[in-house]
Formats: sequence, structure tokens, C-alpha cells
Amino acid sequence: MPDALINRLGSSAMRIYIESTIPSYVVARPARDLLQAARQQLTRDWWELKRNQHELFTSQIVLDEIAAGEAEMAQQRLNLMVELTVLDLIDAAEELGDCFLQSGVMPAKADADAAHIALATVHRMDILVTWNCRHIANATIVGQLRRLALSEGFTLPEIATPEELLGDWHDEDNE
Repeated sequence: MPDALINRLGSSAMRIYIESTIPSYVVARPARDLLQAARQQLTRDWWELKRNQHELFTSQIVLDEIAAGEAEMAQQRLNLMVELTVLDLIDAAEELGDCFLQSGVMPAKADADAAHIALATVHRMDILVTWNCRHIANATIVGQLRRLALSEGFTLPEIATPEELLGDWHDEDNE
């Protein structure tokens, strides 16, 4: 695991915010698109092999997002999340999310994405894990958000995909 991902306590156990794409990919029916299918498998692998090594968190925003859609699939997604700690939507998170949106770094329609990042930031998560590469795991946006968070007195967590978090297991498997 890269040194940048060693948490504040010096341990490899991380405080990880689980964004809604993660339970969606874990329970999704197999995709026909090869890239999507690979991401689903990587997500399932991380969920099965690595999640228990970390302290996992989510939010009511995630629970609301994953409760939508086909009832049976929604229930499967929600079942994955029952043991996770649900972070409170505190004023500081709302204010930081508004800051992200008002800055123009994120479009107004990405308010839930801004909220995910703000919650993970103010609750001092080590990592936010997601497959949302449009508004969350986007290097151009993350750099700007990191500067905004610092200006507000916060440290943005690392933002990563499950593939990045598989670490050595994934590397060894492909040798």
C-alpha cells in the first residue's frame, strides 16, 4: 500500500467512506461491457477480500441513493451496508459541500457528489472509495477540491477506486 495511504495512526487499517457506486457494483448483474464487467469484479474482489481490514463508513445520502431502483436489487445493496457506521450530516459538511459547488469546481447537479466528498472530509476519512470518475475520482477536480478544503481548514481524503485499494493482492494475481 502506498505511503500516502497510511492513515493518521500509522496503521494500514483505514477509515474508508463507501460511496454508492460500491454496493451497486458488488450486487449488479454481470455487465456486457467488458470495462464495466471488470470494474464489477474488482469491486467484488475488494469487498470480499479487503473490506474487513478497514473501518467502513457511509452516509444517509448513500443509503437513499442505493435504495432507489428495482426493489430486490435495492434490498441487496442495502443489506451490504447494514454493519457500516452512518456518518452524521453535520453543518460543517453541508457548508463544505456548498463551498465545493459555489466554487464552480463541481456543477450544481453534482450536489450529492459534493456531499459525499464533504462528509468524508469533515469526518476525517482516510479514503473515499468510488467508481464515480466524473465528479469524484477525477484528478482535475480532486486537485481543486483539495485546495478548497485546505482553505477551509480540512484535509481532503485520498479518493480511490477499488482497483487501487486491492494493492498487493491484485498485483500478485496478475504476475
